[in-house]
Amino acid sequence: MSLTGKVAIVTGSGRGLGLSYARELSRQGAAVVINDVDANVAAEAVALIEADGGSAVAVVAPVGTTEVAKQLVEKAVAEFGRLDILVTNAGILRDKSLLKMTDEDFDLVINVHLKGTFTCVREAFAYFKENNVQGRIITIGSPTGQRGNFGQTNYAAAKAGIVGMVRTWALEMKKAGVTVNSVIPVAATAMTKTVPYFQKAVEADERGEAMPSFFRHDLGFGTADDVAGLIAFLASDEAANITGQAIGAGGDRLQVWTHPEAAATEYREGGWGYTDLIENFDALFGDKLQSFGEEFLPLPDELKPEPAPAR
Repeated sequence: MSLTGKVAIVTGSGRGLGLSYARELSRQGAAVVINDVDANVAAEAVALIEADGGSAVAVVAPVGTTEVAKQLVEKAVAEFGRLDILVTNAGILRDKSLLKMTDEDFDLVINVHLKGTFTCVREAFAYFKENNVQGRIITIGSPTGQRGNFGQTNYAAAKAGIVGMVRTWALEMKKAGVTVNSVIPVAATAMTKTVPYFQKAVEADERGEAMPSFFRHDLGFGTADDVAGLIAFLASDEAANITGQAIGAGGDRLQVWTHPEAAATEYREGGWGYTDLIENFDALFGDKLQSFGEEFLPLPDELKPEPAPAR
């Protein structure tokens, strides 16, 4: 077990993807600090890891503030003597289209996802530097942050911001030997459970059956456990040369996402004025404009969702 002797914090790990990440880190030898806002859920997660033969403790608190970030790091050190790995998974959703989204909807999601990642990473990196630990930081992004998604202004902003911070942190942490990456999971969650497109995949998973190949292979959509292996790998010594990356995992698929690059470049001596753009933009760039939003393949007939029962 390559993570034997390591200690990990996984935020938002009482259930779902976070719990899968925590259990896999534990299976590979790490002691784990579980984090959730529900004390009963956190206790159940700890008990599950201990039943598997691992070691875990819980911090019951919502991430976002510096105080909670400090509490998480202090708990790891007090209970297990050190910290080596941080996985910032905690998140909430408040999906609404732009005109229906309130300030509170926006602020809550940004506070948990974006600020929570910032405060926890800052606290973990401070510990790593002070104690000469070549630690591993794994943030959680989303296809929404990479491509956009209807009704998720707040979530898209947070997830895109996380990847932006990762690229910056990779520069700042390189000298200390600390790696920082973002994982882009595509898996059955409470959110995808409500999307009719994924109905057959989620139902199969809930029955304990393998998802149809169309979802696993063609869409790269799978279970939480399909993502957990990548989390543990990036937390290991074997991944010491991987940093500043956005890496997708889902079903049978693994992807390295490109960072934004210019799709087309043109020069004009003296710069580009309004009239110049009116006259030239479409001819130069009209066929090079970039797509937005995720585009799903058509579902095969046998995988289309069941029609809602008539009332």
